[in-house]
Amino acid sequence: MSCTKFAAALVRANPGNVRNVRISPGRCRSTVASTKSKEETHQQIDGCSVVEAEPVELISQGTHVKKTLLNKICIDFDNTQEAYRSKGNIELLRSLLVFKLCTIDVLVDKNKELMDLTKKVFGQWMFEKIMKLTFYGQFVAGEDHNSIKPLIRKNQAFGVGAVLDYSVEEDLTQEEAEKKEMDSCVSEAEKESPGEDHREKKYQAHRQFGDRRGGVTSARTYFYADESKCDNQMETFMNCIKASGGASTDGFSAIKMTALGRPQFLLQFSQVLVKWRQFFKVLSAQQGKSDMKVLEQKLELEQLKESMIEMGVGAKDDIENWITGEKLGVSGTLDLLDWNSLINDTTSISNLLMVPNLETGHLEPLMKKFTAEEESQMKRMLQRVDVLAKHAMENGVRLMVDAEQTYFQPAISRLALEMQRKFNREKPIIFNTYQCYLKDAYDNVTVDVELSRREGWYFGAKLVRGAYMYQERDRAKEIGYEDPINPDYEATNRMYHKCLEYVLEEIDHSRKANVMVATHNEDTVKYTLEKMNEMGLSPTENKVYFGQLLGMCDQISFPLGQAGFPVYKYVPYGPVNEVMPYLSRRAQENRGFMKGSQRERSLLWTELKRRVLAGQIVYKPAY
Repeated sequence: MSCTKFAAALVRANPGNVRNVRISPGRCRSTVASTKSKEETHQQIDGCSVVEAEPVELISQGTHVKKTLLNKICIDFDNTQEAYRSKGNIELLRSLLVFKLCTIDVLVDKNKELMDLTKKVFGQWMFEKIMKLTFYGQFVAGEDHNSIKPLIRKNQAFGVGAVLDYSVEEDLTQEEAEKKEMDSCVSEAEKESPGEDHREKKYQAHRQFGDRRGGVTSARTYFYADESKCDNQMETFMNCIKASGGASTDGFSAIKMTALGRPQFLLQFSQVLVKWRQFFKVLSAQQGKSDMKVLEQKLELEQLKESMIEMGVGAKDDIENWITGEKLGVSGTLDLLDWNSLINDTTSISNLLMVPNLETGHLEPLMKKFTAEEESQMKRMLQRVDVLAKHAMENGVRLMVDAEQTYFQPAISRLALEMQRKFNREKPIIFNTYQCYLKDAYDNVTVDVELSRREGWYFGAKLVRGAYMYQERDRAKEIGYEDPINPDYEATNRMYHKCLEYVLEEIDHSRKANVMVATHNEDTVKYTLEKMNEMGLSPTENKVYFGQLLGMCDQISFPLGQAGFPVYKYVPYGPVNEVMPYLSRRAQENRGFMKGSQRERSLLWTELKRRVLAGQIVYKPAY
């Protein structure tokens, strides 16, 4: 029975269809540690990193134990001379001033009003001068892709690359943001017949959370206006990619999916993906496998066929012919990756949005009605994503897909995964972002790594803790669904390290995975270095990257860069007036960061005192 015939049978049983993606047979991950020997050396790098040979015992997940000599790299994050070699004294004083201002609550809480007042009192020209001497100069690289080049070249001279991000944002009122969100997230069918579609509350727009900027201090927010604006934002991303390619040979550029189309599709597609995964769990429970790890849950085909017959999809022989025709279930079982392949994002959008009813077991359309214009909007969104991926590949730039709210994220991750399957065949071009404050972060990472292993493409991940915690918790509590966030910071740390260790092990086994450790947490950076030493992963292999925001945690970034590790600053740029929302968030984020730790300010003072005592009253970085 062909896929087309099966789809027809599905249509007869239900008002829609689902097409299929072929998945190659799985390969088991080796549990034996790499036996590649490392040449024994001893050297000092810029007085910062000591590289010394010493025996380290590698113990794999199996029983095989192998001793090998590794070049153990240790970074001294207390060495202020090395950490701030790229900074002049004026820059250090600016950092101290800005960080101190960020601890004053009234300044942070009223930052927008104070900036508006400063502009009125001193005029636009003087306002821009003041901002460039303080917050703008600390956190933003320049106004356009030409003005940022000196900073990028200087950072590169000290071993630090750039992830370019054009940080211009709309300065909307809360009311304007809520209206835009409701208009763009509610379909025509919902407007005509509210409550009739099979939509879960989590994947519906709610006016009280329509302003997605609420409670978010470290992420940019886009609101949909029309298709023309999405095209303009795509052009902005393309210019950013081109600037990144022109500024360096190994740059990154970041994009957000909500900038590229109507978020209604992300909500709907996310619900479809989650529903299908929930249905797999239900079927696994029916077969007594709910206690197994997610990738160990394999559905027995015979029992699955019986369940599908009960759904009214088709006769037993037809279902069996369809599964074998699609090269699924060759081993007599289907796992979650096989199951996920039942959803293909290249099919008709209206046919794609089919969900299993967990009570009846039948497939039902998510929407009662899906207009031609809505389908066209969704397809244009996919086309914009494809254009950006091709543009990144042509310019030799790696593309990072930023994470967003959990009600958008399943769709965003699936689209990023499809981009990886297409463009990461020869090297890692597309990187997806995993938020480790989520309870399901580890499952998401392991499932995606396993798919990359089966299909033979390069897995690319950026690991972050997450930017939407307070908003996500408030929304879950208010609307009435399970809180998706880990219970506390310690649990998030454990999740981050668990995900990181898994990807590092994959790098150790196959050298086809890549990860950016995007964190300002010094302990996590030290943990990563420790694991790299244990596994014999060299920084020169360019498999493990580190990332921090421009203007923050230089005591982490620059020692790593000067020791030969691939490390990147997230580099925002844009005109002063148009990056005010970004600077406002930086002030709010730094308030908590600086109040919680005096370490960065203490290191800055230590270096200033050292220079004064050494007679370096006027210090100019040499590069």
